[in-house]
Amino acid sequence: MDILPGFLSALWTVGSFVVALSIIVAVHEYGHYIVGRWSGIKAEVFSLGFGPKLVSRVDRRGTRWQIAAIPLGGYVKFLGDANAASAGTDAEAVAGLSPEELRATMAGAPLWARAATVAAGPVFNFLLSIAVIAGLMLYSGTATDEPTVGDIVALPEGSGGLRAGDRIVAVEGLATPDYAALNKAADAAPAATATLRYRVAREGGETEIEGPQLLPPRLAGVTPQSAAYAADLRAGDVITAVDGRPVWRFETLREIVGAGDGAPLTLSIWRPEAVDEGAAGSPAALPGTRFEVTLTPKRTDLPLPEGGFETRWLIGATGSFAFEPETRATGLGEALTGAVATTWTIVTTSLSGLWSMIAGEISSCNLHGAIGIAEGSAAAAKSGMPDFIWFIAMLSTAVGFLNLFPIPMLDGGHLMFYTWEAVAGKPPSEKVFNGLMALGMALVFTMMIFGLSNDLFCP
Repeated sequence: MDILPGFLSALWTVGSFVVALSIIVAVHEYGHYIVGRWSGIKAEVFSLGFGPKLVSRVDRRGTRWQIAAIPLGGYVKFLGDANAASAGTDAEAVAGLSPEELRATMAGAPLWARAATVAAGPVFNFLLSIAVIAGLMLYSGTATDEPTVGDIVALPEGSGGLRAGDRIVAVEGLATPDYAALNKAADAAPAATATLRYRVAREGGETEIEGPQLLPPRLAGVTPQSAAYAADLRAGDVITAVDGRPVWRFETLREIVGAGDGAPLTLSIWRPEAVDEGAAGSPAALPGTRFEVTLTPKRTDLPLPEGGFETRWLIGATGSFAFEPETRATGLGEALTGAVATTWTIVTTSLSGLWSMIAGEISSCNLHGAIGIAEGSAAAAKSGMPDFIWFIAMLSTAVGFLNLFPIPMLDGGHLMFYTWEAVAGKPPSEKVFNGLMALGMALVFTMMIFGLSNDLFCP
């Protein structure tokens, strides 16, 4: 029976990874398929997975749609392709075709049609990311401009006089007309106390109350594959002390972890119990479980807003206000704009990180392989559906970005050959093409092995 938990954990890891990858691959390959079809190129096979086919059907256009036995990718094979990677042309297959039939092959299609068909895969990955992120923004809403309490979160000392619907006017004498000011008030607040003085607008007037620290050491989320995740810390846990030293603010926790230089830390945790609806807003202390965990922070390279990276020791947890902000409905245009900006940030941060690894500025352990990605998908799925959906958006952006690298075997490599053809007026010779394809295959497999070794041997 001891092997059962390990088996179930492995099954969960593999299952969540397959689900995430299958969605991303299906969208990527559908991009190739549909733009190829619009461009007049016939698809013979659309396969989700590799190897022996499990189920298949042929549609009215003659395309075979199939699910194959090895769910680690997929492909679209167009008419006349030598293989599933569209790496070359099957000379025998195209030899007897009429001019009209040859036009329906990748080899016989105009350059613009081939380039559009190849580029569509990564583009559809980016569109998936944008759609998913925009959907999450529409679902979660946007915080109102004025800091207003939506729901009270569970804290060991309770919420003091703070109530849902309160508009926070000032904290410790500092005016808080917006969330930027509220963050400044949180930073300026005294750190050695559990409570602060609030002025709130309530029921048509203003009143002075006592409430919790604005940014208490409460975990709003736990990063997959982090020290906090390994210690089974969860969103909602409150860290009350570190190595016996009481902490009242999340920033104090961050400072202690950073100053520890990677040394193990013993955290005292308060975990709220299930309470009746509305009990979280009670001034009285809430029921909860208290326990301790010992964990070792991980050295982490974090992107900076102005570019570059900063190396810090982290336990892998995020904080939040002592309340859930009141939200308004997010506009569709606002959600799409935010999603595009977020996707672009993921791409630029990935590019900056890759360059920093090549330059030796940050650890190459930041590059993960299949095992690391699978563990990340399992952790995201365990955290809840919104986190898993967010992970799919992140991974879809990464897949689209990676496929645009000018490496033969990848979509970017094919686009590189088409650029060559556009400039030179003809495609590269078969000898050059085959040599570059072999080099590209070697590079791709080297990257895969490097990522896998990081998964196995990096701390």
